[in-house]
Amino acid sequence: MHRVFCSRWVVSGVSLTVGIGVGATLTCDRHNEPQDGGLLDRIPIIPIPSVNAASEISPYQPGQIAVNKSTAAMKYGFPSLSNIKTRESYVTSYDPRNRTAAWVIEQLNPETLTGTSDRKNCNFKEDETVHVYHRSTNSDYKGSGFDRGHLAAAANHKWNQKAMDDTFYLSNVSPQNPHLNQNAWNNLEKYCRSLTKHYQNVFVCTGPLYLPRHEPDGKMYVKYQVVGTNHVAVPTHFFKVLILEKQRGDVELRSYVMPNMPVDEKIPLERFLVPIESIERASGLLFVPNIMKRTSSLKAITAGP
Repeated sequence: MHRVFCSRWVVSGVSLTVGIGVGATLTCDRHNEPQDGGLLDRIPIIPIPSVNAASEISPYQPGQIAVNKSTAAMKYGFPSLSNIKTRESYVTSYDPRNRTAAWVIEQLNPETLTGTSDRKNCNFKEDETVHVYHRSTNSDYKGSGFDRGHLAAAANHKWNQKAMDDTFYLSNVSPQNPHLNQNAWNNLEKYCRSLTKHYQNVFVCTGPLYLPRHEPDGKMYVKYQVVGTNHVAVPTHFFKVLILEKQRGDVELRSYVMPNMPVDEKIPLERFLVPIESIERASGLLFVPNIMKRTSSLKAITAGP
């Protein structure tokens, strides 16, 4: 198995391995990797509290009435349990200190990706369920040099206009480099949608990362910009964790990290694959224990073919 951190490549003249930092505790010595046990031999499975309703809710079935599709996203539980909000099309955990979500989970399938909804009818708006001290506003982004980058993407929810509208709450966006948002990150979102042609269900968890880096004094610091009068935190990186269900019940896990800077869109997406434990360590979230409650057949993809 080849890990992305063993590769040498450059993003806009800067080595991604310098910026990511999530692989600091991992090694590129292949001889130290397990030869046959796979994911479960490498990751300690630590029980964590979960919401029983989340793990027992049945997936949304086409034609159901009065059940919103966000309930299906709860199938694998939550990576954390703080400030959880349910929308028409996704479930999120809000981080009031940084004025953005800690994570957003959504379910994609051919049904959610088709419909007459149009983002031209949508406008970015404050989330009034968040206390005024802890919410971001459109004025925070004005003149900041950053896009209002969706975490749950609008194009993932064409099935219903309200579902698409809900993706425009500012609690579902983070300050994102415009070049990244409109190119490489957009390519990753399109790739997620394309996977619905090959998997029964595609669950996508997206969120910001604030990663440490070495400074000239030789020490490591977590340093990030804030924008606007509400001091909205600008992530250093973004992650996407894909939980892919096959027809026979097998589950594949793909996890990606991109730096919040201009990224050459010609770089293959597989170069951004990272081990899931690196995201768990960097974010304080846990994915694998929840997934293992629902399946005994989990395959982690940490490098493309």
